[in-house]
Amino acid sequence: MFLALLEIRAARGRFLLMGSVVMLVAALVGIVSGFTTGLGNDTVSALRALPASHVSFSSDAESDQFDRSLVDRKAVGSWQQEDGVEEAAPLGVSITRGTTDRGVDVDLAAFGLEPGSFLAPESTDGRPVGTSQNGVVVSQQLVDEGVRIGDTITIDRLGVELPVDGVAGPDSYGHVPAAYVPLETWQQVRFTTPGTDPDSRPVDQFSGVALKASDGEDADFAAADERHGARTLPREKVLEAAPGYSGERVTMTSIQVFLFLIAPLVVGAFFAVWTVQRGPELALLRAMGASRAKLLSHSVLQAATVVVCGTAAGGLVALGVGALVGGAVPFSLPASSLGTTLLAVAVVGLAGTALTLRRVTAPDPLTMLGANR
Repeated sequence: MFLALLEIRAARGRFLLMGSVVMLVAALVGIVSGFTTGLGNDTVSALRALPASHVSFSSDAESDQFDRSLVDRKAVGSWQQEDGVEEAAPLGVSITRGTTDRGVDVDLAAFGLEPGSFLAPESTDGRPVGTSQNGVVVSQQLVDEGVRIGDTITIDRLGVELPVDGVAGPDSYGHVPAAYVPLETWQQVRFTTPGTDPDSRPVDQFSGVALKASDGEDADFAAADERHGARTLPREKVLEAAPGYSGERVTMTSIQVFLFLIAPLVVGAFFAVWTVQRGPELALLRAMGASRAKLLSHSVLQAATVVVCGTAAGGLVALGVGALVGGAVPFSLPASSLGTTLLAVAVVGLAGTALTLRRVTAPDPLTMLGANR
């Protein structure tokens, strides 16, 4: 151990350079992980917040279900009588935009639901959904954009007015802040065309039926789907119906995978060169009676010191970047996610040093005695 640390001190420039490379790789992996989580939350946090285990869509909607699926009241009644379903309620989801009476332009993901149903969110401030006519509960993100309780949001081109009754959590859908509206109001927003009377009775349809199954997400509704002509998905699959969710995750995960592949190659290449340069010293130690196990522990200690210190520094850099970007971009790096990411970087980095272990454990003592001359 003493010799290992002494070598690090003597060649501190090279070890510092290698540690910096590991730090940058770890920081990149941590930052990408933060963006992956942040973008995911910004896309589907409103869906995750729904107290539903499944959502039943029309059978012809195989992708982008919230945009393509339409079901009616008959479907709700059928699911309410289905065994294994504790509660069933209509759910509509669509993205629109509007302007408050104070001139604040906002985009909002309108979640249509029946006031008082199990889907209705609890307001952290103000009153529940539907307290007033067309009354909505908005996401905290809309409050951050300037929307206040008591404002009225007028939907562009339609003239539908939505009084803001309350505020819920910081939920969003498709990178758009959520707003929870009475189902009939959502139908006006979804089905009314510009130029028509906004007070006319809208089409009584919605995106799907939200279910609370007694067995949670493990419930199997394949047979019920056959009977009802539906396509029912558990909540984790429902998240994929959000616009861009699957594509974003594939992209960010691919970047992480490439970084995990780069880390062992870079670390392994450094220690391979370092081992070749130290060949005579290792041979001398073997000639003096050092065991292969001692030489192995000597090299592993050096690698672990560089990788662990570099990874820890990279984690601090990732946290610093997260603090700098703040709420400007979707970024979330909880301690559990950061710890898992850094542990993975350290493991793959140390795995790269395995490429050099054969040279470390098999030095030729005759090298120091001139056998190569």
